[in-house]
Amino acid sequence: QNILTISLLRVFSTLRVDVSMQLYKTMALFISPYVYSSLPNTTSSTTSCTLSKFHLNCTALTSHSRFHSRSFLPTSNLHSIKHSFNNNVNQHLFSVSSKPIRNRFFSMSTASNGSSSFDRFLVDDSGEKGWCFGPESVEQALKDIADGKFIVVVDDADRENEGDLILAADKATPESIAFMVRHTSGVICVSMEEQNLKRLKLQQMVPDNEDPKQTAFTVSVDYKHNTSTGISAADRAKTITALADPSKNATDFNRPGHIFPLRYRDGGVLKRMGHTEAAVDFARLAGCAPVGVLCEIVNDSDGSMSRVPELEVFCKQHQLTMTSIADLVRYRRRKEKLVERVGESFAKLPTRHGVFNVYAYRSLLDDEEHVALVLGGPFHDQEEPVLVRVHSECCTGDVFGSLRCDCGPQLEFALQKIAQEKRGVLVYLRGQEGRGIGLAHKMRAYALQDEGRDTVEANEDLGLPVDKREYGVGAQILADLGVGKMQLMTNNPAKYTGLSGYGLEIAERVQVQIAPNAENLKYLRTKKDKMGHWLDHADLSDEEIITAESDLSDSQPAPSIKIVKAPLQGTLD
Repeated sequence: QNILTISLLRVFSTLRVDVSMQLYKTMALFISPYVYSSLPNTTSSTTSCTLSKFHLNCTALTSHSRFHSRSFLPTSNLHSIKHSFNNNVNQHLFSVSSKPIRNRFFSMSTASNGSSSFDRFLVDDSGEKGWCFGPESVEQALKDIADGKFIVVVDDADRENEGDLILAADKATPESIAFMVRHTSGVICVSMEEQNLKRLKLQQMVPDNEDPKQTAFTVSVDYKHNTSTGISAADRAKTITALADPSKNATDFNRPGHIFPLRYRDGGVLKRMGHTEAAVDFARLAGCAPVGVLCEIVNDSDGSMSRVPELEVFCKQHQLTMTSIADLVRYRRRKEKLVERVGESFAKLPTRHGVFNVYAYRSLLDDEEHVALVLGGPFHDQEEPVLVRVHSECCTGDVFGSLRCDCGPQLEFALQKIAQEKRGVLVYLRGQEGRGIGLAHKMRAYALQDEGRDTVEANEDLGLPVDKREYGVGAQILADLGVGKMQLMTNNPAKYTGLSGYGLEIAERVQVQIAPNAENLKYLRTKKDKMGHWLDHADLSDEEIITAESDLSDSQPAPSIKIVKAPLQGTLD
């Protein structure tokens, strides 16, 4: 029944048809009575199926609030479905939230450690995709940390695929540490910044770290004063709070001991997406000492690592907040300053489209340098929407004029249009080559595409993300230039929502239509069908494109460009 139901959904996906809610409920009944009972009583709403890996874009479920954070498919059923499709199933199903947050997706994946887990993809109230549990989960977690409570933090399924109990070190008590010992592996760690480790003369445990995740253990310690062997919950609580006390020094601790300090990497989860960094980030953002306690949660039955389904039960049982490292990354990108302007003034940049004022910026995360080409700005006191293009670096398209993509023509279009309007901004984000995978990996993906894979499949075959770009830096550059409302030139819905989540108002989307050629037609179709890009021309037949572009040569001008303005609330083709 499971296989039949998912197969039907796959057929609907391939045919790109709408499924009535009643039919969807009927199919859901095959999977689980829980699914059926949790669906709203309506026959008028529809469930839109698209081609992207059974991705069900079900608007009917977005307002339903009877259940919270539940998978539609029992774990056992997911395992049978996964096996039936040769370990290639990547199915997105809905959970429903008790809060007015839009679409919450679940997909089952197999982590590198061989275990199955749930990946979550959430669209928040601003329309920004990519959240796991939502920004409110981070805010609640920070409140709980400040109140001395535990939180549960999960990482990526392809990393450790585990959930850790995390507590601010200066809030540790014998009772809280006893709870941690009871429900975790018992190897309690304390994450600390480099300067505090140096103050306490805590050296790395080994000179050559061979841990695949590069977890930076120091020598273990016990607090010397008013403790016994150091192993009890009370003794360990004293050691932990002493590590968080800036008045303590190296002579206050015995080595080795029963608490394991870890070295936090500067920049936190924005530099390394590990629980070590998350523990300190949560403590610091909550107003506590920048020292965090962490340990991996295990199952009571057999001591195995707890995964998301078990962690959800654990959190409900103990009334704990669960969030993710990925959500903390997004939260910090929204809340913290990510870039700084280099120099007080702009420089003049003459181009064939006109003379632009160019501003330079440096990322505070990775020292990557970006530029903004501006006409008619800055815009701090201007209420009219500003024409904006946020362009990701593409060496092959922008510099060498590659016909495999449409990046170069889009860049030319944006500069041309801003020059015509005599008002606008082009933000050029470096370090985003190949949708963020880098130039070398992009060439590897090209080699696979030469063998017949499309741009999405090539990345997946290499174990790389389809699109790992973040637009927080671009959003902060726009804010620095005074942009509030904008007319955004893009065909990419991820960019559209990624910028709108940073307090920028998108008054209008300006669609960029680049005439396709024989080399990039498959690429453009893939972007439309699998990545949701707004590309009206991607339905042209191969014969039409080849005929239209059969005479391409070095002497010919760049492909023709046209602009189509689409209303903000327009439907997608």
